[in-house]
Amino acid sequence: MTSTRELFGGAITAVFPSSYIDASTLRQIPDNQEVLVSPTSDISFIIEVLQRVPPTDPRDAARFHFDSLAHDNDAQFSEVLSVDAPNDNTQPKLNSTPPPILLNGLQRIAKFNHEQSDEVHILLAVYRIANNGLDASDLTRLKETFSAAAVSLKIVDFSLFA
Repeated sequence: MTSTRELFGGAITAVFPSSYIDASTLRQIPDNQEVLVSPTSDISFIIEVLQRVPPTDPRDAARFHFDSLAHDNDAQFSEVLSVDAPNDNTQPKLNSTPPPILLNGLQRIAKFNHEQSDEVHILLAVYRIANNGLDASDLTRLKETFSAAAVSLKIVDFSLFA
């Protein structure tokens, strides 16, 4: 059985098996991640919000994230088996969520601080979000808000700094 899970306070939703456990109830998870784990296997879903990376080709962006993950995992070996970037025109637009770039790869890593490494199958989905930077009017309002907040700040209890 599956259910729709709210991620990042409801900013993102996705369908997962109902039995999967929110790992934040078991251990500390970084603010930019949501982790769901299977109670019966070593399968984990890690949803991570990351800064958009420079490669303009979506396949290269997926490879960039895979290589970064291999580096972070201290992988002894990593290999991209396939990358599928669906054509924007062939994907039904249910909302403004862009279609995922899907990467299938392998990494050889030592899991759970074990000395012996394991072959880990990595399935990675990258959603490229257009830059949502500030325009000039937003920046002006932001500066005004920042200035008002900075001027209004009052230290009530200096023992905070002791």
